[in-house]
Amino acid sequence: MTVVDFIADQRTSHRVPHAVSCRALEVSQSWFYKWLGRPTTTRDEHRADLTMAIREVFDRSGGTYGSPRIHIELRGRGWRVSKNTIAKIMAELGLAGRVRKRRRSLTRQGKRPAARDLVRRKFTAPAPDVAWCGDMTEMW
Repeated sequence: MTVVDFIADQRTSHRVPHAVSCRALEVSQSWFYKWLGRPTTTRDEHRADLTMAIREVFDRSGGTYGSPRIHIELRGRGWRVSKNTIAKIMAELGLAGRVRKRRRSLTRQGKRPAARDLVRRKFTAPAPDVAWCGDMTEMW
Protein backbone atom coordinates (compact mmCIF):
# COMPACT_ATOMS: atom_id res chain seq x y z
CA MET A 1 0.00 0.00 0.00
CA THR A 2 1.44 3.33 -1.01
CA VAL A 3 1.12 6.60 0.89
CA VAL A 4 -1.51 7.81 -1.59
CA ASP A 5 -3.54 4.63 -1.11
CA PHE A 6 -3.25 5.03 2.66
CA ILE A 7 -4.49 8.65 2.58
CA ALA A 8 -7.36 7.72 0.27
CA ASP A 9 -8.25 4.76 2.49
CA GLN A 10 -8.29 6.96 5.58
CA ARG A 11 -10.56 9.37 3.77
CA THR A 12 -13.08 6.72 2.69
CA SER A 13 -12.93 4.23 5.56
CA HIS A 14 -12.49 6.48 8.58
CA ARG A 15 -13.71 9.85 7.27
CA VAL A 16 -10.38 11.52 8.00
CA PRO A 17 -10.02 14.54 5.69
CA HIS A 18 -7.14 14.23 3.26
CA ALA A 19 -5.76 17.57 4.47
CA VAL A 20 -5.33 16.16 7.98
CA SER A 21 -3.68 12.98 6.69
CA CYS A 22 -1.35 14.96 4.43
CA ARG A 23 -0.34 17.22 7.30
CA ALA A 24 0.27 14.22 9.61
CA LEU A 25 2.40 12.47 6.98
CA GLU A 26 4.19 15.70 6.06
CA VAL A 27 3.21 15.67 2.39
CA SER A 28 1.55 18.48 0.50
CA GLN A 29 -2.01 18.28 -0.75
CA SER A 30 -0.83 19.11 -4.27
CA TRP A 31 1.45 16.06 -4.14
CA PHE A 32 -1.51 13.93 -3.05
CA TYR A 33 -3.68 15.14 -5.93
CA LYS A 34 -0.83 14.72 -8.43
CA TRP A 35 -0.32 11.08 -7.41
CA LEU A 36 -4.02 10.36 -7.02
CA GLY A 37 -4.84 11.16 -10.61
CA ARG A 38 -1.69 9.84 -12.27
CA PRO A 39 -2.00 7.13 -14.92
CA THR A 40 -0.56 3.70 -14.22
CA THR A 41 3.03 3.25 -15.25
CA THR A 42 4.53 0.30 -17.10
CA ARG A 43 6.22 -0.73 -13.87
CA ASP A 44 2.85 -0.87 -12.10
CA GLU A 45 1.39 -2.91 -14.97
CA HIS A 46 4.37 -5.27 -14.92
CA ARG A 47 4.00 -5.71 -11.16
CA ALA A 48 0.28 -6.45 -11.54
CA ASP A 49 1.00 -9.04 -14.25
CA LEU A 50 3.68 -10.61 -12.05
CA THR A 51 1.28 -10.74 -9.12
CA MET A 52 -1.32 -12.50 -11.25
CA ALA A 53 1.29 -15.00 -12.51
CA ILE A 54 2.44 -15.75 -8.95
CA ARG A 55 -1.16 -16.23 -7.80
CA GLU A 56 -1.86 -18.55 -10.75
CA VAL A 57 1.22 -20.74 -10.15
CA PHE A 58 0.49 -20.88 -6.41
CA ASP A 59 -3.15 -21.86 -6.96
CA ARG A 60 -2.24 -24.44 -9.62
CA SER A 61 0.22 -26.07 -7.20
CA GLY A 62 -2.55 -26.50 -4.66
CA GLY A 63 -0.99 -23.94 -2.34
CA THR A 64 2.18 -25.96 -1.84
CA TYR A 65 4.81 -23.98 -3.77
CA GLY A 66 6.94 -21.43 -1.96
CA SER A 67 8.95 -18.63 -3.51
CA PRO A 68 11.88 -20.81 -4.72
CA ARG A 69 9.64 -23.20 -6.66
CA ILE A 70 7.49 -20.38 -8.03
CA HIS A 71 10.72 -18.66 -9.11
CA ILE A 72 11.75 -21.77 -11.06
CA GLU A 73 8.32 -22.01 -12.67
CA LEU A 74 8.25 -18.34 -13.69
CA ARG A 75 11.82 -18.46 -15.04
CA GLY A 76 10.67 -21.35 -17.22
CA ARG A 77 7.90 -19.14 -18.56
CA GLY A 78 10.36 -16.38 -19.45
CA TRP A 79 9.95 -14.01 -16.48
CA ARG A 80 13.08 -12.22 -15.27
CA VAL A 81 12.47 -11.77 -11.57
CA SER A 82 14.33 -12.58 -8.36
CA LYS A 83 13.27 -14.94 -5.58
CA ASN A 84 13.21 -12.06 -3.12
CA THR A 85 10.72 -10.10 -5.23
CA ILE A 86 8.50 -13.16 -5.46
CA ALA A 87 8.78 -13.71 -1.71
CA LYS A 88 7.84 -10.07 -1.05
CA ILE A 89 4.78 -10.24 -3.31
CA MET A 90 3.73 -13.55 -1.74
CA ALA A 91 3.99 -11.97 1.71
CA GLU A 92 1.87 -9.03 0.59
CA LEU A 93 -0.75 -11.45 -0.74
CA GLY A 94 -0.59 -13.61 2.37
CA LEU A 95 0.57 -16.68 0.44
CA ALA A 96 2.84 -19.25 2.05
CA GLY A 97 3.85 -22.62 0.70
CA ARG A 98 3.45 -25.75 2.75
CA VAL A 99 6.54 -27.14 4.40
CA ARG A 100 7.12 -30.82 3.81
CA LYS A 101 7.18 -32.77 7.01
CA ARG A 102 10.27 -34.89 7.12
CA ARG A 103 9.99 -38.30 8.63
CA ARG A 104 12.11 -38.22 11.72
CA SER A 105 13.01 -41.15 13.86
CA LEU A 106 15.80 -41.65 16.28
CA THR A 107 16.48 -45.18 15.18
CA ARG A 108 16.54 -46.38 11.61
CA GLN A 109 16.01 -49.89 10.49
CA GLY A 110 19.30 -50.98 9.08
CA LYS A 111 19.96 -53.29 6.17
CA ARG A 112 22.33 -55.43 8.22
CA PRO A 113 21.12 -58.13 10.59
CA ALA A 114 21.10 -57.40 14.30
CA ALA A 115 24.13 -58.51 16.30
CA ARG A 116 23.84 -61.67 18.34
CA ASP A 117 23.14 -61.29 22.06
CA LEU A 118 26.26 -62.90 23.51
CA VAL A 119 25.52 -61.96 27.14
CA ARG A 120 21.90 -63.12 26.98
CA ARG A 121 20.64 -59.85 28.52
CA LYS A 122 22.65 -60.35 31.71
CA PHE A 123 24.49 -57.07 32.15
CA THR A 124 26.24 -57.85 35.41
CA ALA A 125 29.62 -59.53 35.07
CA PRO A 126 31.12 -61.94 37.63
CA ALA A 127 34.50 -60.15 37.47
CA PRO A 128 36.08 -57.07 35.81
CA ASP A 129 36.97 -57.38 32.12
CA VAL A 130 34.83 -60.49 31.63
CA ALA A 131 31.87 -59.00 29.72
CA TRP A 132 31.65 -55.63 28.03
CA CYS A 133 28.29 -54.21 26.99
CA GLY A 134 26.92 -50.93 25.80
CA ASP A 135 23.94 -49.29 24.19
CA MET A 136 24.48 -48.44 20.57
CA THR A 137 21.69 -47.37 18.32
CA GLU A 138 23.50 -47.86 15.08
CA MET A 139 26.78 -49.41 14.02
CA TRP A 140 28.19 -48.70 10.56
